[in-house]
Amino acid sequence: MVSDPKPALPHPLPGAIGLSHLSGYDWEAADGVCGGSPHLHLVCTEAYVVTGGRGAVQTLSPDGYRDIPLAAGSLAWFTPGTVHRMVQGGDLRITVLMQNSGLPEAGDAVFTFPPEVLADPERYAAAAKLPPGTGPETAAAARRRRDLAVEGYLVLREALEAGDNAPYLEFQRAAARIVRDKVPTWRELWRAGALATAERTGAQLDALEAGEPVHLGEATAHEAAPTRLGGFGMCGRRDEYNLPGTTLPYQGE
Repeated sequence: MVSDPKPALPHPLPGAIGLSHLSGYDWEAADGVCGGSPHLHLVCTEAYVVTGGRGAVQTLSPDGYRDIPLAAGSLAWFTPGTVHRMVQGGDLRITVLMQNSGLPEAGDAVFTFPPEVLADPERYAAAAKLPPGTGPETAAAARRRRDLAVEGYLVLREALEAGDNAPYLEFQRAAARIVRDKVPTWRELWRAGALATAERTGAQLDALEAGEPVHLGEATAHEAAPTRLGGFGMCGRRDEYNLPGTTLPYQGE
């Protein structure tokens, strides 16, 4: 017989990662491609675990433009500074694993909006923000946001493919300027999440080495279910887990 779990605050997921599920947008963009809003992360590596359908992820990085095919069972990940664009090829469904849980929802992502938008913090914030909810108004705003990000992305990609990485590098610098004031908050989230998790492992290793594994007496199990289904994320419709200190509810900005 399994007893009820003892009450406790939710623990971070293994490695203090973030977790969500995505279904790629099927809206057609200006270049005829269906998919999400191109963007980059400043300090987080992101991984796509494909659970169904097919599609691709397009990336821009110092090694150029890549179009990485995605199919059920495939895995792709990209490091900070890599512009990525999810492409819907047919019922694409992905589980997203995100380094430094909480930071993406705290602003560690910048859309590839055109330079004049990136240069104006208020204009950028207005373009990035979505109305609350999951209704038609939010869907329309998410599509406008995606289209604006694709507009800037296509310029970056064309230049990079022509051997000119200057626009891409300037976009990275602009992205860093946009988030600079958020760094102190991110540092606290990192200390409470990923760093604290690593330090706990160190303490547990010390306890094992000393022959006093007292932490094993605190063993337990946790469970969670998505707390919002079908939210409008950067890449597609997003199912989220509200786990404090692990994956924050997506704020649409």
